[in-house]
Amino acid sequence: MPLPTAKVFSLPDYIKIVEVGPRDGLQNESTPISAEDKITLIEKLSDAGVSYIESGSFVSPKWVPQMATSSEVFSRLKRTSNVTYAALTPNMKGFEAAMSVGADEIAIFAAASESFSQKNINCSIDESIERFKPILDEARKTNIKVRGYVSCVVGCPYEGEINPEEVANVAEKLFKMGCYEISLGDTIGVGTPASVTKMLHAVSARVPMANLAVHFHDTYGQALTNIYAALQIGISVVDSAIAGLGGCPYAKGASGNVATEDVVYLLNGLGIKSNINFDKLLSAGWFISNKLGKAPISKVSNAFLAKEELK
Repeated sequence: MPLPTAKVFSLPDYIKIVEVGPRDGLQNESTPISAEDKITLIEKLSDAGVSYIESGSFVSPKWVPQMATSSEVFSRLKRTSNVTYAALTPNMKGFEAAMSVGADEIAIFAAASESFSQKNINCSIDESIERFKPILDEARKTNIKVRGYVSCVVGCPYEGEINPEEVANVAEKLFKMGCYEISLGDTIGVGTPASVTKMLHAVSARVPMANLAVHFHDTYGQALTNIYAALQIGISVVDSAIAGLGGCPYAKGASGNVATEDVVYLLNGLGIKSNINFDKLLSAGWFISNKLGKAPISKVSNAFLAKEELK
């Protein structure tokens, strides 16, 4: 009896990497990092060919002290013309601060979990989206692109499993408001290829796949397999953090954002272009890891580091 024929998937030729390490990664690191070192990291990433770098956020330093230097970082950066330097702006005050230092794009965030929204920003999902309307209006007037995040897209630390239709509902609202791209975040890293695929099918029924990105945390070691599953059904934008910066605040000691080095290694192995210089990317990861006084949370980076030390 002949073996069944394996299903052949059509993978994309190119994947855009959205580097979130300098913002989403560093904001969860307890070791203070100076503006100078953040600038060096961002410039190393741009030199490696990373075309989109989330470089800071304009939030209260009382709540996110690591981001207190974002204005200085944006003001002093040596920018490259083909790189987008983006900022997270949760409110109008943050948007105005980002514009004053020349952020190229901004990002806003909502949750697919009512409990997470209430505990994280003290309001309902609908209330949080309503707060973004003035930002979207002003961004439209000034021709600034807005990226939207949706957190807890497969699981929530308070509610457990999230209904994919709830994710689709929030993503559609952000898209119709004017967000050109919606990044779908597995905040606690509980997703598997099955749950991620189910969620992406639900969301893409309301928001075009070309306007979606994935943002996986590696808490349970599933991030790369989830990315591979997402690529197979049409995703072509992937968020990641250099050296696996971050951590998961809802699972003590767990990995946070999937490491950019690991993602690029996967893409290279699949023959998918990212236009990123792998050696320079490794160097950027080793730089920030040294500043943090710890090894990278990246298996690929650590493997290459070990090879370097043996030379």
